Amino acid sequence: MTRDTQGLILSYMSEGLMVIGKGGIIELVNDAALAIFEKTTDNLTGNVFARVFFEEDETGANDEFRQSVLDAIYDKGQRLEKYSPYTVGDKVKQLRIVSSYMREEDASRIILVISDITELTEMRDAVKAMNRISSLNKQLEIRNKVLQETFGKYLSDEIVKQILETPDGWKLGGQKCLLTVMMTDLRGFTAMCERMKPTDLINMLNHYFSEMCEEFARYNGTLIEFLGDGMLIIFGAPIMTKNHASDAVAAAIAMQKRMKRVNEWNAEHGYEQLAMGIGINTDEVILGNIGSENRIRYGVIGSPVNLAGRIESYTTEGQILVSPDTLGRIKEDISVVKEFKIMPKGVKKELTISQIDGIGGPYEQFLEREKDRRIRLGSPKQVAFYPLDGKHVSDTSYTGYIYEISDKCAVLTAHTELSEYENIRIDIGEDLYAKVTETKDGRFIICFTAKPESFTVWLSSITK
Repeated sequence: MTRDTQGLILSYMSEGLMVIGKGGIIELVNDAALAIFEKTTDNLTGNVFARVFFEEDETGANDEFRQSVLDAIYDKGQRLEKYSPYTVGDKVKQLRIVSSYMREEDASRIILVISDITELTEMRDAVKAMNRISSLNKQLEIRNKVLQETFGKYLSDEIVKQILETPDGWKLGGQKCLLTVMMTDLRGFTAMCERMKPTDLINMLNHYFSEMCEEFARYNGTLIEFLGDGMLIIFGAPIMTKNHASDAVAAAIAMQKRMKRVNEWNAEHGYEQLAMGIGINTDEVILGNIGSENRIRYGVIGSPVNLAGRIESYTTEGQILVSPDTLGRIKEDISVVKEFKIMPKGVKKELTISQIDGIGGPYEQFLEREKDRRIRLGSPKQVAFYPLDGKHVSDTSYTGYIYEISDKCAVLTAHTELSEYENIRIDIGEDLYAKVTETKDGRFIICFTAKPESFTVWLSSITK
């Protein structure tokens, strides 16, 4: 951390802060300290402490305060905590002074944290006063911990800089915000968990998360939480930005492109290939601290968050699906692969969602469109399949026939009706999961969402 950054953080403290360097020169005084001493920056910064605080007080009214500071200067290796009165005009303030030295740079620099506890000392009940002091200290510790844990990871340098430079930029609290929500999920990860060793699974997942976090941070994305193998990310907070919808789409494309590198790393380590789906929605949500006094996290709640998750559930591998509210706020050129209507749970009317694979303007992020090279089978392959209702598999099996197939999709006919974006489980000796993405002329185009380990062998056997 640079000295400039340290200065920014210290200047925003609610407690008074004074830094005294070599020769007793006052190097830094924050606004709270200036208010306590009722002085200006010119009165203090760059001047020798003794000259300022000794020469102006010939009566000796502030001897105790001066001695407390001198003790801190002479006992650099110790943390000191003292209480002393301080007289300004006709007012006598009661101060708490905590001193330490700067460990990261020069041990001769002394940090004084000065609290005006006049109101506390005026309390008749000394026990209540001490409890109040303890409570203030605890609140300070909680605030600092929240600040560090909330903004210390997964934020872009630009957002961190804004938080430090904006006095109100880091203050948390429940509020309505218009922002863009991104939900991600790995296709077929549950089945993968059953096949892989736990240590390998966690190692692979941690690498995947690290790669993804680098990408969305470049577009001002903020990670709210990991959801198993998925992520909840917001754009447009904690610092509000106008282009959060565009930022989210650009980040999603960059993340999908980065999956190639993720899978190259997986192949080198003998791990399975990963495929990610992304859903994006823009709307007003409730943003702020969620939890209890002892356990707080920066969070986001509201139906728009749920809708982002619903939209993501319609994705197949490598897809990015966005809501009409997100699409309508993007001013840049946008590449739409296709649009389709959905009726997700919790929504009263149909939504037209769009599959995106590119955004222009300053972003210039585009996915390569891979052609699905399906093989037409000499004779249809008969399979048994089971529709899914949410996470539950139907007990009733249906007979279907596969006419064309690739490692990603297939063309299926069946003696039952299937709806677009309905999920099915196909029995190939093991469970093969797929999603209906299109119905045409009595045939269904299905895309595989979770493949068993035997899928490659099975595919090879039916395409000979």
